[in-house]
Amino acid sequence: MDKVQCEILGLSTNPSTGGAYAILLKEIEGTRRLPIIIGAFEAQAIALEMEGIKPPRPLTHDLLKTLVDNLGANVVEIIVNELKENTFYAKIILEASGLTNEIDARPSDAIALAVRTYAPIYVSETVMSTAAFIPSDETDIPGFESTDFESDKKPLSKEAQLAALQDKLREALESEEFERAAKLRDDIKRLSQNN
Repeated sequence: MDKVQCEILGLSTNPSTGGAYAILLKEIEGTRRLPIIIGAFEAQAIALEMEGIKPPRPLTHDLLKTLVDNLGANVVEIIVNELKENTFYAKIILEASGLTNEIDARPSDAIALAVRTYAPIYVSETVMSTAAFIPSDETDIPGFESTDFESDKKPLSKEAQLAALQDKLREALESEEFERAAKLRDDIKRLSQNN
């Protein structure tokens, strides 16, 4: 599998997602960005570790790191390896006793573990080419302050545009904005029919 090494560019919240957060990954040797929607708990776990703040009691991801360490294992890398129906999937590559194991994980959990173990973060080229974007200007996302992805990106593909529209549609339905949802549904239909 072709994979691209990435780093965390930032975390952001978007009020329209009902408290969800987004983590923005940036390819190390390129300009593409990959936003992944994550939960508040995982965002907090990632942010605390990146800021070097130790909570009074270990979080779940701290416990997981302690288990990995105490079992004599090593997190080799994590890979965001799939995107199916607007859901990202990841694998934690773990080495123990000379054997390598792949463990399925949510990207948010895998990244939270990666920042604790200093493991590299990779994204498959297939996922990058489907869901990543290139900012219109390198200064568009300084430290990922913007919470409106759509104003800062140029989708690389029709699939990425559809994924973004479907996310917006889901948000509109959850917040009972039915008129907006109908417009988004029409946009999705139009884009799907365009060849």
